[in-house]
Amino acid sequence: MQVREIMQHEVDIADPNMSIRDAARKMRAHDVGSLPVGENDRLIGMVTDRDIVVRAVADNRTAGNTAVREVMSEGVSYCFDDDDAEAAAQVMAKHQVRRLPVLNRDKRMVGVIALADLGRSRGLAAQDALQGVSRPTDKERR
Repeated sequence: MQVREIMQHEVDIADPNMSIRDAARKMRAHDVGSLPVGENDRLIGMVTDRDIVVRAVADNRTAGNTAVREVMSEGVSYCFDDDDAEAAAQVMAKHQVRRLPVLNRDKRMVGVIALADLGRSRGLAAQDALQGVSRPTDKERR
């Protein structure tokens, strides 16, 4: 099964210049913990609730005056819409992420695939991804 068959096609993208307060409100409204960050439908990063807490709140930065680009994670993992679900699961497991941006071959953002989407596909991909996402990190092993 290809990613495009099970991915979420409608994606709320954070603008890199929006405030982290507005990004947090988007996350709350859509009940998600991360948002892809894009400019002109090009993926440039991801911002997570953890990014906001660790890189802004912990440093006493103002939520209304701190831009998403200041706290987002760059070098984001992704998959392509014509990849099979197993390939997406392997990327999720390797990078321990539950939501993965989906690009077309022109590298334009076209969706997001979540661990739950893999689960609904009824394949083994979800199990593989969940095992990888859930494995302890080096810090947790200490």
